[in-house]
Amino acid sequence: MSQDEIAVMDGGKCILQVRGVRPFFSEKYDITRHPQYRYLSDADKKNAFDVDGYLAAMRRRQRQVVTQEEVFDFYEIDLSDEETGEADAAEE
Repeated sequence: MSQDEIAVMDGGKCILQVRGVRPFFSEKYDITRHPQYRYLSDADKKNAFDVDGYLAAMRRRQRQVVTQEEVFDFYEIDLSDEETGEADAAEE
């Protein structure tokens, strides 16, 4: 097909390309007939996935070592240079 023929192709058809198979014409699937259609953002905008919100939540979760409600013991330890191995590294 030429680019002109593709441009005026019937809106109910598509060219499907699958790895290992030559491209072929196919009827477009009507997603409104799918049993899980109600979960798509096309059916209800509240189902849209917020990528920025998800990534922000993941960043907050990674920085947070313990939750604010979690009870833990905190010990402060002061080590000299000998105990940390920094003295040995400075000599080399």
